[in-house]
Amino acid sequence: MELFAGLDGQSFVLAIAVALLAGVVKGAVGFAMPMILMSGLASILPVEIALAAMILPTVATNLSQALRQGPRAALQSIKEHRWLIGPLLICIAVSAQFVTLIPQSVLFAILGGPIILFALSQLWGWGLQINPTHQRRAEVVTGVVAGFFGGISGVWGPPILMYLLGIGAEKRQAVRVQGVVFVIGAFMLTAAHLQSGILNMRTLPLSAAMVVPAGLGLWLGYQIQDRLDAARFRRWTLIFLILTGANLLRRAFLV
Repeated sequence: MELFAGLDGQSFVLAIAVALLAGVVKGAVGFAMPMILMSGLASILPVEIALAAMILPTVATNLSQALRQGPRAALQSIKEHRWLIGPLLICIAVSAQFVTLIPQSVLFAILGGPIILFALSQLWGWGLQINPTHQRRAEVVTGVVAGFFGGISGVWGPPILMYLLGIGAEKRQAVRVQGVVFVIGAFMLTAAHLQSGILNMRTLPLSAAMVVPAGLGLWLGYQIQDRLDAARFRRWTLIFLILTGANLLRRAFLV
């Protein structure tokens, strides 16, 4: 029996499991939901439908993450990182219109390699450190790069996380800023793909159905995050960043 967007019952159960796992990881380290959702859903669905399916759970979980320390803290994060958020929104809106034109394999290869090198360098103690005098410039560059890849692939977290690690953001601050930036970007991505046609009456129900398992997974992940000290949180964040980059390279060679 065909359910949402062409999925049969077995595929739908698998999609729910993928969304649950994505929520757990996101709750624990603050990111990686698009990577996990896209990887899992794209194995049973066309890339365009997988991209549409991840949009609403991404909005919902990022909203929860952004507001976990309250609206005031979220608004302060927006103010502090406005030079990242502005370029991010503009580039998501523009690049989303080219989602069907640019080869995904090229994008994944360009993004995946540097992510792995950055995360490995951090684990080995070489680490990128952003000088406070260059922080605004770094924010603008990060917003442009993240927005470009986000509009086309739905994955904009790794460049932002690299920036936050580079400025030495504290655990709660890093997770909150990710949530704030991601939810604003997710709203823009939603609007952009309503315009591009990726998100439509056929794919919207599937995307909405993914919100519940993703939300449950997020709650479970929060329990893990609260038990991680700063050093372990950073280590696990870098490990998942390496997995993100490796997955992007895998997709680059398989697309």
